[in-house]
Amino acid sequence: GSAWGDWAQYTDSPLRAFENELGVQAPVGYWDPMGMSKDGDLKTFRRRREAELKNGRVAMFATIGFITPEYFRFPGYLSPAKELKFSDVPNGLAAFSKVPLTGWIQILIFCGMVDFGLYRADDSRDPGDYENAGILGVPNASGPMSDVEGRKRKLNSELANGRLAMVAITGMLFQNGMFGTTGPAMWGFEA
Repeated sequence: GSAWGDWAQYTDSPLRAFENELGVQAPVGYWDPMGMSKDGDLKTFRRRREAELKNGRVAMFATIGFITPEYFRFPGYLSPAKELKFSDVPNGLAAFSKVPLTGWIQILIFCGMVDFGLYRADDSRDPGDYENAGILGVPNASGPMSDVEGRKRKLNSELANGRLAMVAITGMLFQNGMFGTTGPAMWGFEA
């Protein structure tokens, strides 16, 4: 037989603890190339899954936020005191130097209020399932999903989309930083 034996018969592996968790998807299955979960610690796994969900959600917003300004800008002023219009703020990484410090402080305070107020982690609930949020974390008073299989499918989709968005925003930021392109030019199209 094999030097390693039959994996199906090796039931004592700590890796087995996470094979049926959300986010374990074909064709890879449970993937832990660095062995960070080899000790089978459920508390650590839940904390990492919570972080993965939050980072994925932020990355999805960031990806949309990177693309949207190419096609839509709010009318009016971003900072009336500095006479800075929304249309004057460049896209991509160049926006960091144009938005006033008070604007960044407002953004950080808002994100902190959402993270520590509305979306507070609760160990008695699944990672990413917040008491003050509706279906899939959207605070729309929809309440929890009663369809267990539908909920599982949607949460697996959210994890997969979040993983893709993390890769996408990283690529967009590197593309923008290396070549200075945003929008259609980033994808090889002319505006």
